[in-house]
Amino acid sequence: MTLSMTAFARRDEETPWGSLIWELRSVNHRYLEVASRLPEELRGLEPQVRHLVSSELSRGKVDCTLRFQPKDLATGEFDLNRTLVEKVIDVGEKIRDIATGAAPLRTIDILRWPGVLKTVELDVDALGQRALELLAQALRELVETRVREGKRLREIVEQRLDATAEIVATVREALTDLRQQFRQRLQERLAELKQELDPARLEQEVALLAQKADVEEELDRLQTHVDEVRRVLSDAQPVGRRLDFLMQELNREANTLAAKSADVRVTNAAIELKVLIEQMREQVQNIE
Repeated sequence: MTLSMTAFARRDEETPWGSLIWELRSVNHRYLEVASRLPEELRGLEPQVRHLVSSELSRGKVDCTLRFQPKDLATGEFDLNRTLVEKVIDVGEKIRDIATGAAPLRTIDILRWPGVLKTVELDVDALGQRALELLAQALRELVETRVREGKRLREIVEQRLDATAEIVATVREALTDLRQQFRQRLQERLAELKQELDPARLEQEVALLAQKADVEEELDRLQTHVDEVRRVLSDAQPVGRRLDFLMQELNREANTLAAKSADVRVTNAAIELKVLIEQMREQVQNIE
């Protein structure tokens, strides 16, 4: 499967302790490089974050950012410690019995008593587990995005492969005319010099020129590489490095084709091939 290395995913969730927000960004890279930014409370999750990411991805530079926003005391939930409230009231009444002039306890005084209002304490282990579960969801979204982008990259590469195969076929057809063109050019040159050449020698010279300009081998290798790229694109494993190597091989054959060209059509074809190969190479750089 062709996967893109460029993608973005975001997942957020409200927990009893506050909100968790994951943001994942991945770009092309030769290997898998994971960079995590975690809040101080959850810094111990870094090894598990790396393990989760490496279990889903094999290449790319992946930035994993987790933000934790604790609940504000002004908007948080409170539990009333009824047992403690009753004890405070009971103590207050006993004090009034002992001290006749003591003022009765006000509600605000009771609320200020330590422990009367209970806030939700941060459970780091439970919060960490929720964060890892949320990361798994974000990773699935990231992979889905890479699949969609990879499909588009594959379509682009296949379009260029079709154009490359057409050029190879066109050059192959043109080669049948080159031998006759060599003979005609040689005869015209001899006519200008007012010299005659033995027919056998003429054929020998024509054959020599045709041999020097023979690019059948390069065309065969170009077509072989095109077929191999198509096969690799259908592979279930990560294919980016293999495709990058094939782009180098295609470019090498296009350069040889240009160097051996003895006809403007072949030269133009070699230039068009190099443009197509470079366009494919740029897309392949983003394939996992």
